[in-house]
Amino acid sequence: MSDRSVHDALRSEMELVVIEAPGGCGKTFQGAGYARDLISANRTQRLLILTHTHAACSVFDERTRGLASGVEIRTIDSLVVQIATAYRNGLGLPADPAAWARRNEDGYDLLAVKTAALLKRYPFIAKALACRYPVIICDEHQDSTGERHAIIMAIHAAGAKLRVFGDPMQRIYVTRQHIGGCPPLDWAALTREAHRFEELDHPHRWTSGSAELGQWILDARATLRRGEPIDLRQNRPMSVTVVRAENEAQGNLQYRPARGDRQLIDRFVGEDQRLLILTRYNETALSLRPAFNRRIVLWEGHVRAQLERFVDALTAAADRLAVAQAVAAFIQATCVGFTNNRFAKTFLQDVAEGCARHRRGRPEKIQALARMIVDEPNHKGAAKVLARLARLRAEDEDFQHIKIDALKEFHEGARLADFTSPQEGYAELSHRRAYTRPMPPDKAISTIHKAKGLEYHSVVVAPCDARTFRNDEISRCLFYVAISRAMSRLMLVVPRNDPSPLLVI
Repeated sequence: MSDRSVHDALRSEMELVVIEAPGGCGKTFQGAGYARDLISANRTQRLLILTHTHAACSVFDERTRGLASGVEIRTIDSLVVQIATAYRNGLGLPADPAAWARRNEDGYDLLAVKTAALLKRYPFIAKALACRYPVIICDEHQDSTGERHAIIMAIHAAGAKLRVFGDPMQRIYVTRQHIGGCPPLDWAALTREAHRFEELDHPHRWTSGSAELGQWILDARATLRRGEPIDLRQNRPMSVTVVRAENEAQGNLQYRPARGDRQLIDRFVGEDQRLLILTRYNETALSLRPAFNRRIVLWEGHVRAQLERFVDALTAAADRLAVAQAVAAFIQATCVGFTNNRFAKTFLQDVAEGCARHRRGRPEKIQALARMIVDEPNHKGAAKVLARLARLRAEDEDFQHIKIDALKEFHEGARLADFTSPQEGYAELSHRRAYTRPMPPDKAISTIHKAKGLEYHSVVVAPCDARTFRNDEISRCLFYVAISRAMSRLMLVVPRNDPSPLLVI
């Protein structure tokens, strides 16, 4: 279907319009254009754009800049938290539902379960939301759980117009059924329910890049959707490079291309100033940092899992040793080189003993870090240790082999000293991150999940092995999302042994 028919459908009087939009086919362009036209025609109009990732929020924010307060852009989970916070007493939640969600497994899903039930039981709440947001754009809606979908549909039933964008081939999050929850989102049923359904199919992302690459990626999407493997032996454009490289890393889920196989990879990575290296697992992404001599930054996205654990550990810490253990665990989770034998053991021992031992040399410097915890056995002392360690790395040879992989997460941990409690610090830092909408650097390593919604001139997908991309639906979707980030050049790193069954090579 044409871009024009999608344009007209969005601006129609239809209450529910659903657009199926493959990656790179103009979904954000269409959504942002509709937002601009809507607000320009009626300055008192209010539009809510809901996404599933902060990266997508950043993209929409950039495309709708200048519309001021007429457009509110947020993640659907932040809307769920807002509703749950307003009605927390009736839902049996504490004063900070977001903190409760962070501390509980599947916490945000459980908040959505409670919120969906609340709107079903009290339709006036949905009506109030529909009055506040008479028009809602739902981005990447295929990733909605049944409960999140039910929340949106409740607001729609109360009077809000819906413009829903989604792509079943970009459903990359595994969802679970919860007691009292809703049936999973059925994308096919939603398209039938829509008052108007359209499809985007023009590869706009590749207009200024490689048109051949764009068409190949759309063809690959169709192949994967049929459950068939992509044949790399034929009809592959010059912009798609396949490198055979074995994995010489020893750790679980770690990856380092073998020294004899990486010449083409290094050349490809070195030739482009706007490049993204994508992999499936966090552990693999971390291992790729040293594989490229840490010259390429790890894109951490919005989520700060290690910082969350650090904050929870500091909150629960009953004594100075527990604080020190939280510090050591956080450093080891975000850095390499802070080993037990060289650093952590001495650090913890000195905290436990109140720095009573006489130390010399490197142990004396470690003891100085421990004394910060002894003097301030709380989150402030913990954060000061991190800040001091960052300086020591730059100034002292004894600490130079400590390397920080999760740079933003580590430095946010050091900033907790600025707040009265670790929970307050985490909440404020998360708030700032959400509204400043940071974007990844020109060259970055990322997981596929964190890169969703981004586009780069060149992309490397590694490793394309059977463990990373199995022959199942979630792997097909992940592989498609990964390759569709590339605008001009794509490299697939495939082992000779045990390649992904999604590929024929």
